[in-house]
Parts: sequence; C-alpha cells; structure tokens
Amino acid sequence: MVKKIELAGKKYFECPICGLDYEEEEWAEKCEAWCSKYPSCNLETVKHSVGIMGQLEKKEPAK
Repeated sequence: MVKKIELAGKKYFECPICGLDYEEEEWAEKCEAWCSKYPSCNLETVKHSVGIMGQLEKKEPAK
C-alpha cells in the first residue's frame, strides 16, 4: 500500500518498496506492483517520479 506524504503543502505518494515518490497515486501503485514482481526499476514508471521526497520529509524541521 502506497504511503501518502505531505510536504510543503503538496501531496506525494511513495512506493513502499523502492521509496520513489509520485504526484499521482496511480504511478506509485504501478511502481509498487512492478517492484514487488521484479528486482529492478521500470523506466516508464520512474520517469513520472519526482524523486525521493520522503527523505526530505524526514529532514524538514517540525512546525
């Protein structure tokens, strides 16, 4: 199940397997499905990624 992240007022969806984040939940779900089946990245899916925003969330100071 993809993780929802809110960072700087925007919502992102994270693949729980590889950690890549997407602005659209659909792409995070496709990424998760691929990651659970194959030990590799799908370039068609990855090109929709916005990076690893979840790592930034951990570094963002608490408000």
